[in-house]
Amino acid sequence: MTDRITLYRAPTAEADVDAIAGWLRERTEREVRVRDRFLDVHRREGLPERFAAARVLDPYDRETGTDMLGVVRYEERALENPERAGGVLYDGVEIQRALNDALPEGERHLSHLHVALLDRAIATWGDHDNRWHKRVNVLGQPALVSVPGLYEAPAKPEAYYQEKGRHAMLIGDSPPREVLENEIEGDFLIAEDPRTTDALKGYVLQALDYVETGEPFCDDECCRLYNAHRQPELIEAQLREPEFCTEHAATYETG
Repeated sequence: MTDRITLYRAPTAEADVDAIAGWLRERTEREVRVRDRFLDVHRREGLPERFAAARVLDPYDRETGTDMLGVVRYEERALENPERAGGVLYDGVEIQRALNDALPEGERHLSHLHVALLDRAIATWGDHDNRWHKRVNVLGQPALVSVPGLYEAPAKPEAYYQEKGRHAMLIGDSPPREVLENEIEGDFLIAEDPRTTDALKGYVLQALDYVETGEPFCDDECCRLYNAHRQPELIEAQLREPEFCTEHAATYETG
């Protein structure tokens, strides 16, 4: 049983980790602590090389990574200055393995769950369609929660992509993302969305529920533990009442 949870800040992201920790304490009655950025607290030699090796280079190629000196140097700079990182997709499972190796040996047991909020985009490989898929979280130890993934992984409304294609036909290129987001009706999250913290709460709870039950997600689209594949589903699961399905309300609902 997990009796302690440690959350790690994502310094360049719109996420109030202290608020998430308070919400988690109320619903789990666990000891929940907050630490600074995982990559600062548990810095180990070789992490730049591990990140370089986990880079997704082609959305349809299972092989990842490079040992090019320039890329490794980029990862070194990104570790020191996270605000300079961005635009790179990583194999979430390989990043998880690298961060697990960086944990102190005495903190790797599942009785102490670590949840690292990351300002990096992560993905997992889909054997069913032979391509990489962006993810909000990768469950396990430590659990990874990607703040950019919250905006990028679940698909936006169909009208978003139709409008993007229309602009491309008219001007030969895609317009800035902000233009599309202002033109499309429908509810979806965007970068630095003020709803980010509330939406992330459920994804952090998914990490705990997984190590406690072995079940990765809930099938009920109205539950915080649901794995949304589209932005409207994310909004429904994370930001609208009720918070939980009947089964999970018995475990996690307060009052």
